[in-house]
Order: sequence, then structure tokens, then C-alpha cells
Amino acid sequence: MNPLLATLGSKLTERWLNLLVLPGALFLAVTAVGTTLGHRHWHDVDRLRTTLDELAARPALDRTGTAALVVALVLLAAAAASLGAQFLGGAIERYWLRFGQDPLSRALTARRRRRWGERDEKVEEAVVRAATTGGGADGAVSIPARTWARIQALTEARDRIAIRAPTRPTWYGDRMQAAADRVEAAYGADLAALWPRLWLILPEPAERQIRSAHDSFGAAARLGAWAVGYALLACWWWPAALVAVGCAAASRSRARTALEGLAALVEAAVDVHGRELAARVGLVAPDSAGLLARDTGDRMSEIFRKND
Repeated sequence: MNPLLATLGSKLTERWLNLLVLPGALFLAVTAVGTTLGHRHWHDVDRLRTTLDELAARPALDRTGTAALVVALVLLAAAAASLGAQFLGGAIERYWLRFGQDPLSRALTARRRRRWGERDEKVEEAVVRAATTGGGADGAVSIPARTWARIQALTEARDRIAIRAPTRPTWYGDRMQAAADRVEAAYGADLAALWPRLWLILPEPAERQIRSAHDSFGAAARLGAWAVGYALLACWWWPAALVAVGCAAASRSRARTALEGLAALVEAAVDVHGRELAARVGLVAPDSAGLLARDTGDRMSEIFRKND
């Protein structure tokens, strides 16, 4: 029992250090440097060294109790800063995935839909032009490599806005909405009603992959929260703005990658285990094969919504 408790304690301590203490301690260190130097002396290393020497020379720090108290306060402050970043990260995550019925969100959605429509028209024009000019023998269409590369580039530019016509104010919300729309189009199932039940029967490897993708998305949102903190610190020490920009860029890139993977995994879970769920609730025979039928998906959605 003691080795088990020791192992659990070491893992909890390691997780506490990685998630709370280290990021918060780094932010506190940058805050201390920034408030000490300010804008005018932003690169004055001698000024920072002098401040540290004066702080170390104080008699109170020679006492063991005082030093331990300072260390404890620093750890608590670092943990508090990290908890604040986690709270703000959760708010950022919800903001990224929001439906958005307020005027600003509706304006953003309309703007994204307009930009998506313009790029979609360019894709369609390029495809039509290639089809009319690339006729080959026996009615086959032969598209030159250069033309095909242009079509792919236009398609990628459109998909950077959304893979379908935008209905939400952010790419993240549209990507998850696209996953729900594709599931409904393929199987007639409401993903919002289907997913909690499907999650209960997923095997451990699939559950672990989905949880990992979701955790990566949450970590990217927390990195965005740190970007906000460093941006505020830039009011006193401008080099912190560079850190904020770097954190924001990394947060956006990681969030898009994580959410793309999460949406793909959610769709794959329905593809692979949707019929199994239908068998669990008695809509199809347990030994039946094939994909989930549309009428079965409609029936599952009706049952799971409970006539709401």
C-alpha cells in the first residue's frame, strides 16, 4: 500500500508542478523583471543585478523561517496565477466554440460567411474552367497539374475559413458544427443527442485518443490565457508583448490542430461504433453488419431526445 501511495503522491506532485507551479513561476519571474526595469530601462541587466543584490542583502532573508515563508508565498502566488490562467482558458475555450447570438457574433458570422462565399465562388469558377478546357478522349476530363494545384490552393484558402458555409462566429465552432452536420447527413443522427450515449460504450483506446485531443485543445486555450497575461504585463515592460504574440500564435496553431483532430475522431467514433450503440438500445440485431442506416439514426435521435 505504501509504494502505491508514494507513486500516486509523486505523480500528483509532478502534475502540480507542471500545470500550476512552473507556468505561474515563469510569469511571476517575467513580472518581477518587467516591473523592475520598466520601459525606459527594458534591457538594463546591471539594474536588475543591483536590485537582486540589494534584495539578497536584506537581513530578514538570512533567517530560515523568513526564507521558507518567501518560498511558500512564491509557490502560492505561482499556483494562483496558474489557476487564474486555467479559469481564463476555460472562458476562451467556450468563447471559441460559442454559437453567438449577440450582435457582434452575428456580424462576425456574416463577415465569415461573405468571405467564405467569395472564395467558394473562385473554387467553382476554377473547377468549371478546368472542366471546359480539359476535355480529353472519350469525354474524359484531363486537368493539367498546374491547374489542379491552383484548384487545391483555392480550396485550402476557402477551408481555412470553414469547410462548410459558416454558421458560427469562429472557425472552431464551425469545425465542430461541420462534424455534427456530416454525421446527420450520413446517418440521420443528432450528434448532440447521440454523443453522451456513444461515449459510454467507446473502448479505452478510442476514449483515450479523444480525451487527449480535447486536453490538447484545452491546453491551447490556457496558452491563449497566458498570452493575455503577458499582454497586460507589456503595459509596464514592452518586451512582454513579444512573448504575448508568440503565445497567441502558438495557441491558435495548436488549437486548430487539436480541434481538427478532435472533430475527426468524433466522426470516426460514430462511423465505427454507431451501429454498436443502435444494437445496445435494441434498434438493430447485435450480430448485424454494415454501417448505421439513416432510419436507425433518426430513430436513435428521437429516442435520445425523449421527445424534447
